[in-house]
Amino acid sequence: MRSIWNGAISFGLVSIPIKLVNATENHSISFRQIHTADGGRIRYRKVCELEEKEVPTEEIGKGYEAADGSIIPITDEDLAALPLPTAKTIEIVAFVPATRIDPLQMDAAYYLAANGVPAAKPYTLLREALKRSQKVAIAKFALRGRERLGMLRVVDDVIAMHGLLWPDEIRSPQTVAPDTEVTVREAELDLADALMDTLGEVDLDSLHDDYRAAVEAMITAKVEGGVLPEVEPAERGGQVIDLMAALESSVRAAKEARGEEGAEVAEVTSIKGRKRAASAPKASGGKKSTTGAAKKTAASKSAASKSTAAGAKKAAAKKTAAKKAAAKSTAKKATPKKRASA
Repeated sequence: MRSIWNGAISFGLVSIPIKLVNATENHSISFRQIHTADGGRIRYRKVCELEEKEVPTEEIGKGYEAADGSIIPITDEDLAALPLPTAKTIEIVAFVPATRIDPLQMDAAYYLAANGVPAAKPYTLLREALKRSQKVAIAKFALRGRERLGMLRVVDDVIAMHGLLWPDEIRSPQTVAPDTEVTVREAELDLADALMDTLGEVDLDSLHDDYRAAVEAMITAKVEGGVLPEVEPAERGGQVIDLMAALESSVRAAKEARGEEGAEVAEVTSIKGRKRAASAPKASGGKKSTTGAAKKTAASKSAASKSTAAGAKKAAAKKTAAKKAAAKSTAKKATPKKRASA
């Protein structure tokens, strides 16, 4: 990796020659500006306002615009002559716990590489001291024409430095918070906790830039003259009507995404269980409800037996009436026969 700055770390009276290397790289896809009518490139040319002609890079310098609009030339020699002890030195000013650093202050990241064999011993000393103390070093350094604040920490076996914004460069968040008073219920917090637990942790190395991949696929399709990939319309956000329902759906979707299809949302059940438990004393346990059910069952059985007995009596009465009617009919038929024989 190419170094962008050479200097030294000032650690008390210890000086550690180092090279500054960018720790990150930008993978964003860059576009060119074109004339939409014919596809021609749009280029910016640096033109001198006084001569109205393009100026080559080697003839371009720095200047400061005063309040009256006049330009004061500033040369590299002027900047190099500034009484700045951090011009070529990363000056460590303190060692503090990492928790003291607000992530909002984090800026660009760099690796500090030992510059030469003699730098290996003091470099290793500082690295191991940072490891054992479990602290980070706060330092001041100058880069690209201005003094900056930095934080040194250990990454694997390398000392890394994060550029930090100065405290007065951090805006106050007071005007950003919601103006309206909002009350969050415990049930909603429980569901939010359940969603956080369900989503769990993630391997950061597995994350990738979906937008960049989509742009690359689109560009490839255009180059090859193929069909552009169809894109499903994104769901419109910011319209949460039922927060509880949205949280429950989110927990369920997260479980299914992790291969837990059909799994009940235990956290949601426990919240509903609290409501049931709160209403349980009204029923005073399960004994009264069991006794009532038993009484209803006994009553239904008694009614069924009574109806069965009544049906049996009716059937017996019908049989008796039928026998009597048959007997009378037989008697009537027998009487005329006796008179005829007489």
